[in-house]
Amino acid sequence: MSGFTEQQIERYSRHIILSEVGGAGQRKLLEARVLVVGAGGLGSPVGLYLAAAGVGTIGVVDSDVVDLSNLQRQVLHCTSDLGRSKCISAREKMEAVNPDIRVIAHELRLTSENILGIIADYDIVADGSDNFPTRYLVNDACVMAGKPLCHAGILRFEGQATTILPNQGPCYRCLYPEPPPPGLVPSCQQAGVLGATAGVAGLIQATEVLKLILGTGQPLVGRLLLYNGLEMAFREVRVRRHPGCAICGDQPTITELIDYEQFCGLPSNRDPPEETSS
Repeated sequence: MSGFTEQQIERYSRHIILSEVGGAGQRKLLEARVLVVGAGGLGSPVGLYLAAAGVGTIGVVDSDVVDLSNLQRQVLHCTSDLGRSKCISAREKMEAVNPDIRVIAHELRLTSENILGIIADYDIVADGSDNFPTRYLVNDACVMAGKPLCHAGILRFEGQATTILPNQGPCYRCLYPEPPPPGLVPSCQQAGVLGATAGVAGLIQATEVLKLILGTGQPLVGRLLLYNGLEMAFREVRVRRHPGCAICGDQPTITELIDYEQFCGLPSNRDPPEETSS
């Protein structure tokens, strides 16, 4: 097959025989650039499956180090990685899965000053963060930059996922115009999370990213997919773009990015917690 080595043809053979992928689709994957925000519970399955699929350039953003409590769900990391940078650990595992790809480690915390410069180099963003300041910042930056965004969130036995295509459907703020008051919604650190729940939600994200790259299927635009692991049930909620949305509405009031810790009731000088990456 033109343009592929014999090893690549064998590695991606199960993709290539899919009519929705084929050789042309696999070439799209190899040429794609995806940014994964967080190398934790959600970012781990997203990163592993994008790497295995042959997504050519994958950026990983995380400022944290591997902690023992991460290993119950953050499958990119091993016991031997304790105390190491999550970004570096993630890069090593993903490149070991597939030497065809390049993983760029962004060992930093996303801020209003650096996020637009970082996402400019990528086609799609997958947000695996687990705090409201990062979610709002990533959403607003992607809307401003016109970047597709695949979002997921997890808590206890439940997960949710949606895909945001700026100017084509609702954004995260259309779902949640304002964050809940501080303390109302517990974090995974406070309430717990079944490790496998992160896997389910992360794989939905990865599937959405791959569909967007390939231009196939129906992405979760205008749909919020809800997963309940205790009942082993999925349900879907339809969501419309809100004309009054502060970032994607008819007359947006947010015209420049800010750091949202204060907006979300958190101290502005806080260090990113372990749960920043689910």
